[in-house]
Amino acid sequence: MSKKTITIALTGASGMPYGIRLLEVLLQQGHQVYLLYSQAAQIVAQQEMALTLSSRPKETEIFLNDYFDVEPGLLRVFGREEWFAPVASGSNPADAMVICPCTMGTLSAVAAGMGQKLIERAADVMLKEQRKLILVARETPFSIIHLENMLKLARSGAVILPANPGFYHLPESIQDVIDFIVARVLDQLGVTHTLIPRWGDSEQL
Repeated sequence: MSKKTITIALTGASGMPYGIRLLEVLLQQGHQVYLLYSQAAQIVAQQEMALTLSSRPKETEIFLNDYFDVEPGLLRVFGREEWFAPVASGSNPADAMVICPCTMGTLSAVAAGMGQKLIERAADVMLKEQRKLILVARETPFSIIHLENMLKLARSGAVILPANPGFYHLPESIQDVIDFIVARVLDQLGVTHTLIPRWGDSEQL
């Protein structure tokens, strides 16, 4: 399997375990990951997972290398206004980008072409370079404004993948529910996995 370069952006929506699990799987498979996160994501990570993401990118990079037990070099963490990061330019885009979880504020900024922070700029690069952009929207219910922004992004080539887990695989734990969404993201990225059985497989019945 060829290795990919994937940008993961964590924003301040509830659902941080989805993003952290996605990060874990990609790193353990040896993919290059560029990690971005908002200030609100730091708060949510602490609240939902007791996970401290430092405001200093290098500190977070070292911490996560140890947390996931991966070799240094696969993970690179960038600050919110680190404009010399590879993700900020179409001359050096990642293969794909996932915003997980994705707030409606971030989704709105991407839909409007706003690039005031590195997350939004990186997403804009994906769209203009016609690379895969996946937004794991985490809100309920959706307002008309939310839906119109999603439609605008879908028409621009983005994948809108709300964090709506299925239950036909008979989850036995919260981890199983998390893995359902992460598996769908990995499918969109073209990354092989065995997180959940596939529909129609004999072991599913």
